[in-house]
Amino acid sequence: MNNMKFSKIKVFSLMLIAFTGASTLFAQDAKAKKLLDEVSAKVKTYDNMYIDFKYGLSNDAAGINQETRGDVTLDGDKYKLNLMGTTQMYDGKKLYTVIPEDEEITISTQDPGDDDAITPSKMLTFFNEGYTYKWDIEQNVNGRKIQYVKLTPMDSNSELKSALLGVDSQTKHIYRLIMTQNNGSKITITVNSFKTDKPLPANMFVFDESKYGDYYINRLD
Repeated sequence: MNNMKFSKIKVFSLMLIAFTGASTLFAQDAKAKKLLDEVSAKVKTYDNMYIDFKYGLSNDAAGINQETRGDVTLDGDKYKLNLMGTTQMYDGKKLYTVIPEDEEITISTQDPGDDDAITPSKMLTFFNEGYTYKWDIEQNVNGRKIQYVKLTPMDSNSELKSALLGVDSQTKHIYRLIMTQNNGSKITITVNSFKTDKPLPANMFVFDESKYGDYYINRLD
């Protein structure tokens, strides 16, 4: 499997967690908590969400500056994520990672008790502990007021140095997430479009193995 691609998909999952888990942050900044509570309350009113986004990775020391786009559909615990030519889908029981470039599919069963697995089922509890947060800068983006909240992990061994979560003050939707890692890498995810409660195909989260006859299937379950 292409570990770089899988790693970036996992990183993006942190952004998904931010979309739905904001209200559970350990209370330290009253203004930040109020804003994040509003974000979470808004998200909970939706049956499903579709997010089209821009993904950027930069590291000046390593001479890296990449941009691509992706999209994700969320419906309860189920989701389908497309990023960098790779598709990751969770049907509520099994996780499917499809990499066309390698003609490889990995199928695994996610354990809700596995602390290393970042899944939609954990999105409401990810920020329960382990982060400090505070009110940060405000930006005007094409007439939109974007308020940032800075998140800092309490774990000194965390790969994440800090994160800035940008919220549209009017819609209470996440606009941007900027994650700075200790190795100097910066990951920026900007929402291009955010759609909710759209009719979804009945087979949206159904894996059809017959479509991948020539693929190598790695079954971890």
